[in-house]
Amino acid sequence: MTGYDVFAIIVLLVLAASALAVVLIIGGLPGHVARGRQHPYAQAVGIAGWITLVFPPLWLVALVWAYVDLPRRESARQSELDDLRRRLVAVEGALRVREAAE
Repeated sequence: MTGYDVFAIIVLLVLAASALAVVLIIGGLPGHVARGRQHPYAQAVGIAGWITLVFPPLWLVALVWAYVDLPRRESARQSELDDLRRRLVAVEGALRVREAAE
């Protein structure tokens, strides 16, 4: 074995390791994004990211899914419920006033 052969083997090993690293990063990217954005279906997005590596257009769908359908923050839900409660109390008060006037 000459020095060129050893160098060629090292280059091939580095290329193979790099290709494996790229596949691992690409496969885990949709799930990582979904977990980071607190997606309600983060686990499903992660699984879809790995399964769809075989067919790249579907992998893109998994990546888009990771960015879409974000859960509403609990504080937003709570403020919406508080607003609905205030409106309901106002309607009930108006009905009581109307009934008392009759």
